[in-house]
Amino acid sequence: MQTQTFGRIWTIASNGFREVMRDRILYIIGFFALLLVIALRLLPEVAASTEDKIFLDFGLAAISVLGVVVAVFVGTSLINKEIEKRTVLVLIPKPISRAEFIIGKHLGLLGVLAVLVFTLIFIYLILLSFSQINYPILSILISTLYLFLELSLITAVALTFGVFTSSLLATLLTLGVYLMGHLSRDLVALGRLSENSTIETFTQGLYLVLPDLSRLNLKNEAVYGLLPPALTLLGHAVYALVYTILLLAIAILIFSRREF
Repeated sequence: MQTQTFGRIWTIASNGFREVMRDRILYIIGFFALLLVIALRLLPEVAASTEDKIFLDFGLAAISVLGVVVAVFVGTSLINKEIEKRTVLVLIPKPISRAEFIIGKHLGLLGVLAVLVFTLIFIYLILLSFSQINYPILSILISTLYLFLELSLITAVALTFGVFTSSLLATLLTLGVYLMGHLSRDLVALGRLSENSTIETFTQGLYLVLPDLSRLNLKNEAVYGLLPPALTLLGHAVYALVYTILLLAIAILIFSRREF
């Protein structure tokens, strides 16, 4: 029974992977490479003494932004696309549970993001080596792994919104969660500075509900070769995985109650 379940999830994931890869995702890789080459040529002219540091920051930031764009815009349309095409009516009556459908879609997009992110980081490291720029490879690779965990969480957010609302609204909501997730600690600090108990309670409530994405953002530390202690990193990874699983459970619950 478990083998059949895993087989159905794998089928949905692999089909989703191929479908997304056909949607011109590979153009993003070419765009990124071109962007980095242009940056390498322009930075020495605008920042003669700090171009290496700026290029390190720029490359990691570009990888993060492109990954988030794919996770948000593709993730929010995965389920809606199936509903609009009416293909969900063909899939659901078959021996495929709605939980398998959601998990398979999530894993399929994660496969695309894995190919995208690790291809981009490979190009990034090749250009760094070609330009003879010193870089802390271990820190950069670890920060890339945590970026992938962040994208997995954002994909789960996108799917959760995508199962009960339109693609446009789901995109806006997911982008809002992404931005607020990176500002959640600042909101808590702002609430404390306000010295207003209502505002402080509200900001603390937001912090508990929204994902704390700053836990997974290691880019700034990575370029200096600085990372949190191993136990802290492990705690952040567990936090991301638990939050992702919780979001997928919510998406499955909502999707299981929809009528088609």
